[in-house]
Amino acid sequence: MNTTRTALAVGAAATLLLAGCSGSEQGPAGGSTPTGSRGSAVSAERCAQNEAAGTVTYVTGFQYQASASILDPVAAQALGYFDDVCLDVEIQPGTGQTAQNAQLVASGTAQLSSIAGNGDVLVNVSNGVDVQAVAVFGHVPVATLMTEPDVTDLRQLEGTTLGHKGALPVTIEAMLRAAGVDLSTITQVKVGYDPNVLVRGQVQSLTGYKSNEPLTLAAAGEQITTWNPEDYGVPGSMATTIVNPRFLAEHPTAVEDFLRAQLRAYDHCEQHAEECVADAAELARAGYDTEHNVQVWQTETKLVDSSLPPGQVLGQVDDTAARTEGEFLVQMGQIPAVPDLTQVLVPDLVPSLYAEGQLVWPVP
Repeated sequence: MNTTRTALAVGAAATLLLAGCSGSEQGPAGGSTPTGSRGSAVSAERCAQNEAAGTVTYVTGFQYQASASILDPVAAQALGYFDDVCLDVEIQPGTGQTAQNAQLVASGTAQLSSIAGNGDVLVNVSNGVDVQAVAVFGHVPVATLMTEPDVTDLRQLEGTTLGHKGALPVTIEAMLRAAGVDLSTITQVKVGYDPNVLVRGQVQSLTGYKSNEPLTLAAAGEQITTWNPEDYGVPGSMATTIVNPRFLAEHPTAVEDFLRAQLRAYDHCEQHAEECVADAAELARAGYDTEHNVQVWQTETKLVDSSLPPGQVLGQVDDTAARTEGEFLVQMGQIPAVPDLTQVLVPDLVPSLYAEGQLVWPVP
């Protein structure tokens, strides 16, 4: 693990003891039992400021999947961390449509939301949607392309059929072009969410997410090869948190302490994945694959930790990387120009929550 993350874990443990707040205990259903008391991590003045924000609505990226920026807010709620900082948070499940999430936040229907990555923020802002990015967890594309093991060169896909969820992800397109593939020879088809279309031979390549479809196929004993955009120099990011700019301006402490609680819960869930997934399962109720979602979380946290730039803290918005991603989107024809990043990104917010690499909890 990156040394900054290690320091965070040690610091979180130290401040936990100093604050006299134990993490959590296992409840009867295997999830978290809230500890601490209302306002235990903030002063009375800051508590009043946060309560003045009213109900803070957070929309997840996709349902209650155990992904970064989804499982951690769910856990923060279950562990009582939001209550500790006097925040009344309502978590709503998203549909996976990033444009919809951005519009909900821009309209003020929601105050914060998870969105796939910085690229999605830039595309939405370029389309006139007024949101700001306040946190980003992964600095690597989460998309992947799956093939059967007999494909050893992406140019073998010429003349074959590629399956996607509705559109070819721009990072996958860039990877194929970088590998010298003539995309005009590939037939693209929309498929459902069953990755077995690949192993049944209905498609010869299939787009997906590193933390989802490959895990499903591996659990079924299927052998596949995954092709990742970052191996071809393609930039990307994952698990970005966006905010309504007006809400941030009017209630800065509420946004700060939402992220503070989220980051603390992220650290807790790295050590207690099963407990946190049980919290999400309780919200999702029927049909929630607990074992698979533990694997989703563990896969994504590895991606987050391994891609954290040296010297940065978890959640920090990297404006240089965001510009690189924006320039890539311009090159790929996704946006006409890189938006004014000073109006889109809030890079100093998350670092302000740390002291010497350690998340500050409780708030002084």
